[in-house]
Amino acid sequence: MVDAYEDPGTPDRRGAARYLWWLVCRQPGRAVAGALLGSAWTTLMALSPYLLSRAIDDGLQTGDGAALAGWSAALLGVGVLNSWVSIMRHRTMTRVRMDGNFRTVKVVVGQAVRLGADLPRQVGAGEVVTIGVGDVTTIGQSLTVVGPGVGALVSYSVVASLLLSVSPLLAAVLLLGVPAIALLVGPLMGRLQGAETAYRERQGVLTARIGDLAGGLRVLNGLGGKGLFADGFRRDSHLLREQGYRVGAVTSWIQALGVGVPALFLALVTWLAARLAARGDITVGELVSVYGYAAVLTVPVAFLIECGFQISRALVAARRVVGFLDLEPATADTSAGLDAPAAPAVLHDPESGVRVEPGRLTVLACARSADAAAVLDRLGGYSPSAATWGGVRLDAIALAQVRDRVLVADHDADLFAGSLRDMVSGRRERTGSEIARAVRAAVADDIVTGLEDGLDSPVDAQGRSLSGGQRQRVRLVRALLADPEVLMAQEPTSALDAHTEAAVADRLRAARGDRTTVLTSTSPLVLDRADTVYHLVDGRVAAVGSHRRLLAEEPRYRALVARDADDLDAQDTARALR
Repeated sequence: MVDAYEDPGTPDRRGAARYLWWLVCRQPGRAVAGALLGSAWTTLMALSPYLLSRAIDDGLQTGDGAALAGWSAALLGVGVLNSWVSIMRHRTMTRVRMDGNFRTVKVVVGQAVRLGADLPRQVGAGEVVTIGVGDVTTIGQSLTVVGPGVGALVSYSVVASLLLSVSPLLAAVLLLGVPAIALLVGPLMGRLQGAETAYRERQGVLTARIGDLAGGLRVLNGLGGKGLFADGFRRDSHLLREQGYRVGAVTSWIQALGVGVPALFLALVTWLAARLAARGDITVGELVSVYGYAAVLTVPVAFLIECGFQISRALVAARRVVGFLDLEPATADTSAGLDAPAAPAVLHDPESGVRVEPGRLTVLACARSADAAAVLDRLGGYSPSAATWGGVRLDAIALAQVRDRVLVADHDADLFAGSLRDMVSGRRERTGSEIARAVRAAVADDIVTGLEDGLDSPVDAQGRSLSGGQRQRVRLVRALLADPEVLMAQEPTSALDAHTEAAVADRLRAARGDRTTVLTSTSPLVLDRADTVYHLVDGRVAAVGSHRRLLAEEPRYRALVARDADDLDAQDTARALR
């Protein structure tokens, strides 16, 4: 199977069928072994009726005990051998399925990592979850076709050859079976793909809704919107259920045919063979063998229908996977691009007019936080723009160098479940003193001391066991521990009370020293500590200067900051009343 640390290879993204074939080609030895073992398994099953017929004709009817014993021993030997072959076939096909499953998981996770911050902008979380949970299993299951599927075709040919030696009429009836099955099941496979595609799309939407509901339930409850959201979710669930019924209806017909069609062939071939035996055209042993062939034939026919069913579903799943793999990040990874500036340099965003001088604390104040966040995305290389770093276009610099030296700390960045130490340490081991300095700079001492085991205390995913202000400070600790040359943080103190916010602003300035820091905020407590403040209106610089100068000279800036100050006063009053 694919190793957890092994390169899964470059998937074939030219289509769903090509992707499935790529999964088979990545494990050729195992796929060939599965086909050979599957063929041997079904062929040995078909050989048993032949041996039984010889035991009857050569032993029982003639009274030859030696022949009877010989053919019976051969029948027993074939049965034992086939038991071992069946075990090996099952083991091999389990490995084939698991390899396809894990390989798909790895390429999907790799693509998610490659997209990075662009992932939530291009595809919903529900779609990624549905691919990771449902589609990979469906794709892995479809690889069964390389084992029992191939074996079914081989055994079908073997049985047809054996029947041809008994009766050309019976062989002709048998050979006409495959086209008959294709005519019956083929249209249903097309309907299944259409119904399954619609079902998967709605399932992805609903999964995303569940994620939104889980993450925003507290806010929805506070705003009185929980009932409205629940009604919409109930309607979507009803539509998904109806779509599921359509998929189930087609599936039930396919599975019913998988059982019913072989049974009809069994009855038809047995009836014809009985008539031939009654006329003396075939022997009793041949009659028994024909019944055995027809009975054995139910297995490969059922496998053929099942494989068609699994492949039909897998094509839908693979189409979703290929679509996800085709997504490209907004900023391409120009690994062979230009080198970043050798020393700290100016970051400039022509679209807004913001110039970030190295070694200074710069704050962007804007009535719409989305406009300020867009500036950070452009300066951080997360969206296409003409932004420059040291006079060189940012999108021309090797992305790895940009990511290594410029960090954009989003206000709702993910927090993964684990200990608080692991949550803030990131990808590198941190010493106790390093963590202590970052914790103090983010004024997060009370969080550590308030937990039973301190830094080693477990924290839920997304920090759900923490308050909003605590989560915000934990994110700030993580960003400070990363210690980038340029740190950009979006609203890093918006959930804090005035006293804590002032302490964070003071300590952040001291901790970053002469390194470049860019914040977005409208809080006067943060703005007053900035070296440079940019006032943005409709995403462009309207004024630039110190906080106090802008207060004195810019009425629109004064109105923006005064509104924020009023909000702070209201928050403090509310806390005092509580």
